[in-house]
Amino acid sequence: FSFQMHHRFSEPVKKWWPAKGSFEYYAELAHRDRALRGRRLLTFSDGNSTFRISSLGFLHYTTVSLGTPGKKFLVALDTGSDLFWVPCDCSRCAPDFELSIYNPKGSSTSRKVTCDNSLCRNRCLGTSNCPYMVSYVSAETSTSGILVEDVLHLTTEDEFVEAYVTFGCGQVQTGSFLDIAAPNGLFGLGLEKISVPSILSKEGFTADSFSMCFGPDGIGRISFGDKGSPDQEETPFNLNPTYNITVTQVRVGTTIDLDFTALFDSGTSFTYLVDPIYTNVLKSFHSQAQDSRDSRIPFEFCYDMSPGENTSLIPSMSLTMKGGSQFPVYDPIIIISSQSELIYCMAVVRSAELNIIGQNFMTGYRIIFDREKLVLGWKEFECDDIENSSVPIRPRATPPAVAVGVGNDTTKS
Repeated sequence: FSFQMHHRFSEPVKKWWPAKGSFEYYAELAHRDRALRGRRLLTFSDGNSTFRISSLGFLHYTTVSLGTPGKKFLVALDTGSDLFWVPCDCSRCAPDFELSIYNPKGSSTSRKVTCDNSLCRNRCLGTSNCPYMVSYVSAETSTSGILVEDVLHLTTEDEFVEAYVTFGCGQVQTGSFLDIAAPNGLFGLGLEKISVPSILSKEGFTADSFSMCFGPDGIGRISFGDKGSPDQEETPFNLNPTYNITVTQVRVGTTIDLDFTALFDSGTSFTYLVDPIYTNVLKSFHSQAQDSRDSRIPFEFCYDMSPGENTSLIPSMSLTMKGGSQFPVYDPIIIISSQSELIYCMAVVRSAELNIIGQNFMTGYRIIFDREKLVLGWKEFECDDIENSSVPIRPRATPPAVAVGVGNDTTKS
């Protein structure tokens, strides 16, 4: 199962791909087509494009189709949470967006999940419908409603597939879901039984593994059933119901011996570190930076780049994972440009809660979330799409929502 992932501000992948229209360009596309055929890759029926939208929390989005007849939703992709939910029979949803609203009565294939269903984790409190409530790390951000089951429309190379999935009918949203992040729903990719990858695996559609590829300009792909390649680097997941790994060293020009755990989370645009890890890493970066400091919220370590200066002077960065595998970080900075100035920032934010490896650190890799072997795999990879746009990207100060825990009822302690 596969769908491509990119953002609408994409520029051509100039470093990795031949010139568009050249013989080499089409030869490369044909080679990839041959490699992908025969694996029964599945795409969303409404297209495989996704968009990294700065005005909506700087997250990656894709379009999915639910119900009969199918209704389209623009949902954020999130490995840091489990539940797939969309706005539904809203009593409180994002007020300032033209959104699709799911209506169970409007779909002939919709069924409400009852309290005796194995995926119902909450007490029903006088009703036969299964309620859910999920709280996220971002301040006062949550979604609640009832669980429903309906058709998720998918397609392979040669056939349409209707997969029945359980998801949240989100009646009440709070916090950043009302104005910045995932106003039209969130596609949880976590380890719990209620996540779509878990359901697709249980029903025999795919192996219990998937990959996400992040190109240098945001173009990428997610592939369900992908278990990676024999030559990829790997590190084990910790005994934790999330994609949690251990980092033993951080190299920022020089090596810093650190031992900490972190959530690998595509639903977070940037990387978040708690103290003293944050301070150690950022002070090391600052000690080697050769430009004058100019802090810009939310990033404390930003620098003015004089005209003509070379960004290769920026210190290199890599992580050493548990087991010894190296994870070079190809895109640790974000560049903010205008007609009068060019500023680069270390795209790491101080966290008071937990360490999160965000999607900016995943740039340049195909990341394997192998749920059978319980390992994270990675390999430098050329993502498979080319898009052309010249719209600049500007970061937002508000961090995106990240789920704290798992299950239908998840509250922060």
